[in-house]
Amino acid sequence: MFAVYAARIDRDQPLAGLELGERPAPEVRPGWSTVTVKAASLNHHDLWSLRGVGLAEDKLPMILGCDAAGVDEDGNEVVLHSVIGQSGHGVGPKEPRSILTERYQGTFAEQVAVPTWNILPKPRELSFEEAACLPTAWLTAYRMLFTNAGVRPGDSVLVQGAGGGVATAAIVLGKAAGLRVFATSRDEAKRKRAVELGAVEALESGARLPQRVDAVIETVGAATWSHSVKSLKPGGTLVISGATSGDRPSHAELTRIFFLELKVVGSTMGTKDELEDLLAFCAATGVRPVIDDVLPMDRAREGFERLASGEQFGKLVLINS
Repeated sequence: MFAVYAARIDRDQPLAGLELGERPAPEVRPGWSTVTVKAASLNHHDLWSLRGVGLAEDKLPMILGCDAAGVDEDGNEVVLHSVIGQSGHGVGPKEPRSILTERYQGTFAEQVAVPTWNILPKPRELSFEEAACLPTAWLTAYRMLFTNAGVRPGDSVLVQGAGGGVATAAIVLGKAAGLRVFATSRDEAKRKRAVELGAVEALESGARLPQRVDAVIETVGAATWSHSVKSLKPGGTLVISGATSGDRPSHAELTRIFFLELKVVGSTMGTKDELEDLLAFCAATGVRPVIDDVLPMDRAREGFERLASGEQFGKLVLINS
C-alpha cells in the first residue's frame, strides 16, 4: 500500500529521512482492527519523529501520522484515539503509554491497524477531514484548557503562538466555552486570523497584555516562557504541552512562580473519554477545526515542508482519494 514514512533519522535535516512509497499492509492481530484511512492530519510530532525524538532507529521504517478518520472493517465511519498502551487494551498490561508511530505504524497510509478499543464513532456532523484534526492537537488543547487549567466561562486565557495546531484549537475552543482569550504571534496576518477566530485581542510576541490572565496555554517554550509567567494573575496556571522553540528558557522566573503561588502543569495528549467529549462538543456546538489546507497523500512532502516552516495557520490534512 502507498504510505508516507520515516526511512532514516536526521536530527538536523529531518525531511531528509522522509520517504513516500509502498509499504506492507497492516498485519491482523488479536484485539486490533484495520481502518481504511480517509483523512489524516499532520502534527509537529511527525517532524520530531523524523529527528528521532520518541522514535528509535530499530523501529524504522516507520509509517508516520498520529491522527486519522476513516472506515472500519464493518463499514462504520470512525475516529482513532492515538494513545496506545494507556489501558492495556490490545497490548500487554505493562506496556507503557506511547503515541502512535513511536512503537506502531501510523496513519499516513491507505490503512492503519490499532487496538479496537482505540476506535470511536465519527459524528455524522463532522467530515473525515475535520474529524482527523481532533485526536492530537485539538485533544491536547481541550485537555489543557478544561482539565489541567480548569478554566470556567468568564475566565481569561493567553494562548501563545497563534497559528500552530494546538494554539489555534485553544482559541476556538476557548471562545466557544465563554473564555476571554488573548493570543500572541510574531506574524501580523496570524494575529488578524486569531481575532477572527474569537480572540479578544492578538498582540506581538512578548507584548504586555491589557490584563493578567487566569491561565496560559504554552506550546512555544523557551522563547515565550518568561512572558507567559509574567502574564499570569496570582494563583494562575501555566499549562505547557510543547517547546517548539527549545526547552531551556534563559529566565525560569522561579521567584515569581513561588511568590505569586503560580501553578505550572505539564500536559500530554488526552484520554479516550476526553476525545469522546471533544467530538460531542464539536458536533453539538458547530465548532470545527481550522484547516489550513487539504492535500492528497502523495503531496505529503509539501505539507511537511509547510509545517516545518511554520507557514500554516491551523491544520494540514492528507487524504486518500
